[in-house]
Amino acid sequence: MPHVLVVDDEPNILLSLEFLMQQAGFSVATAPDAEQALELIHQQCPDLLLLDISLPGMSGFDLLERLRAAEATRKLPVVMLTAHGREVEKEKGMALGANDYVTKPFSTRELVSRVQALLADTQQGG
Repeated sequence: MPHVLVVDDEPNILLSLEFLMQQAGFSVATAPDAEQALELIHQQCPDLLLLDISLPGMSGFDLLERLRAAEATRKLPVVMLTAHGREVEKEKGMALGANDYVTKPFSTRELVSRVQALLADTQQGG
């Protein structure tokens, strides 16, 4: 069962995404900030990260940059999940190495299908 880590500082979003991903057949862990996310990434080695940009302390962009700089997490699939829908934010996220970028509010069905497609692509070595 693929393991997804959801990182968002909004408790309601964490709960709803945790439920959504569990219903889609994933095991799920959650973190309210980048520091806790880093701990969980190293402890649990998730298969995919759903990452908000606006986090207390280290931003989602900063966390993504750290993940891409480290050999162990360089290829970890990351979907940026954010209310920042401006093109400049999307371009920055993709330039830093995000695999996908979904703007809130989002279609739950679309998010699940994008996560599934990204995981399938990763497992096939893409």
